[in-house]
Amino acid sequence: MFDPLEIYAAGIDQSDYVQRIHPLIARLLDPADDLLDVGAGGGQLGRALQPLAARWHAIEPSPVMRHRLNRHFPPPATLIGSRWEDLPLDATLCDVLLAANVAAPLVDTARFLDACRAWARRAIVWVVPAQHGPRGLCLAGCLPREWHGEDETPGIDLVLGALPPARRPDTVEYADWTFRSVVPDLAALAHYLAGRLAWPDDDPRRAPLLSHLQASACADQHGHRLDVPRRSAILHWSL
Repeated sequence: MFDPLEIYAAGIDQSDYVQRIHPLIARLLDPADDLLDVGAGGGQLGRALQPLAARWHAIEPSPVMRHRLNRHFPPPATLIGSRWEDLPLDATLCDVLLAANVAAPLVDTARFLDACRAWARRAIVWVVPAQHGPRGLCLAGCLPREWHGEDETPGIDLVLGALPPARRPDTVEYADWTFRSVVPDLAALAHYLAGRLAWPDDDPRRAPLLSHLQASACADQHGHRLDVPRRSAILHWSL
């Protein structure tokens, strides 16, 4: 059974995402900072940044991801198990706020930025997709566009297009990295992806989907490795 959040978190574990993104955020942190990680997911980036700050706090609504976060040593100093929309705006929660690879900047840009400004004292950092390609379904980047059917507009274009010039970030930097997923059974993965794409059991695309994954994968000691090139934009606001 595949869990989409766990697939993504495991892929981040195996990718060079943290290695590529970390340096662009690390220089913004101060040893006295409280870092708030909104939508922390598996916590890979927040955990890597934690030694550079005084405390690492996390907001993560998914029980699966909160379990992952609590396995870190040390775990976040505070772990809030709610959606960002449900948090009050009347208290400052951090010095630096990080929101990496979450939907809010893309789908509710202005309101999420207002919330971030209410919670942060010193800086806001968003990490959003910047590649021309799918942003939603995990591993959709392995599939032809006519199969995954996703909007391929770069996430950075959506964010900047939703903000007037006066509210746009002070700096935008870019990092290229590779999402890497190692799976033991490509047939099971193909079945899962077809289900996520809402293809019926008798859809004639199911067999070509498996063949496509088999041709795209590389052999790995733990099964089959799929690599998806990615590009991220790191947006920074000074407060």
